[in-house]
Amino acid sequence: MNIPKINTPRINSPRLFKFQILILLITITSTSALLASNSTDSDTQSKAARSKIDNLTLVANGAWKSECGSCHLAFPPGLLPERSWRKMMTSLDKHFGENARVDEKLAREITQFLVANSADLSGNRRSSKILQSIPRENTPLRITETNYFIRKHDEISASVFKRPKIGSAANCSACHKGAEQGDFSEHNVSIPR
Repeated sequence: MNIPKINTPRINSPRLFKFQILILLITITSTSALLASNSTDSDTQSKAARSKIDNLTLVANGAWKSECGSCHLAFPPGLLPERSWRKMMTSLDKHFGENARVDEKLAREITQFLVANSADLSGNRRSSKILQSIPRENTPLRITETNYFIRKHDEISASVFKRPKIGSAANCSACHKGAEQGDFSEHNVSIPR
């Protein structure tokens, strides 16, 4: 079988070869830069998305905010399980050494709010991790006694919590500037001296 030969002109120009190499390098560099910028945007977006998922759901109740927030940070309900909030609300006359008792109607309203937004029901990733860190047979009244809190703060010495600008481990907003908005991200921490 005879295959006809096709005559294609061969260009063996060193100039053309340099031009082809230049085009190839530009293409590779541009593609690399584009991929790098997209992954950076994507990383930033995914960090923001993770932060949003980790932040506790911002919920509000006037009675909770005014009663609980009058003495300390009105701790987001997602920081403790339902059983803890129920126990705490039935022992307000001995609330960490203080009598924080409120009338029955107000206590019922605050309890319902805390229970409805507790770690058991919040659906938030941070709340789920907190809940998983608490053995079923335990009913902690202090957030600072949960395994989650202890693990997240294990690199902070007890002397840091005793600094005048902090006072105790329970003063979340001393270091977590977004605590009132449910943001306890370690990326937004500033520990006072």
